[in-house]
Amino acid sequence: MTAIELVQGDITRESVDVIVNAANSSLLGGGGVDGAIHRRGGPAILEDCRRLRAAHLGKGLPTGQAVATTAGELDARWVVHTVGPVFSTSEDRSGLLASCYRESLRVAGELGARSVAFPAISTGVYGWPMDDGARIAIETVRAAGTTVEQVRFVLFDRPAYEAFAAHLH
Repeated sequence: MTAIELVQGDITRESVDVIVNAANSSLLGGGGVDGAIHRRGGPAILEDCRRLRAAHLGKGLPTGQAVATTAGELDARWVVHTVGPVFSTSEDRSGLLASCYRESLRVAGELGARSVAFPAISTGVYGWPMDDGARIAIETVRAAGTTVEQVRFVLFDRPAYEAFAAHLH
């Protein structure tokens, strides 16, 4: 069974096998978690992303999918990039959000990773309500058949931490 823990802090400071990046489909960096990971990880991450785009992701990474690159200067072995859905009040995209967590764990497991740090995917500029995002994240990780032993949700602020804590118990 995968152990789940919560931390309030900066995901780019985590020491784990895999840091999950809430990326945009271009994989070329952006704001929020994505920008922070690219800045702290250095140019090696962007170089790997550009190689992936040139090789088989010419149109970008589809929403709900995941792909791995080097972690560059981060204290991790890999970064797993996943593209979360933009929240919609007219369309249920929760399956795509769950897929981000499931696919990230699948990729991490294929790499042999034992520990993974996740941000709260889609809950920033993509507008997903934190409480629902936390529920989907925790339910999906709990249900995932994975060889990953430890999942750490690294939450930027106290309200995010409290939303995840409410769904963990």
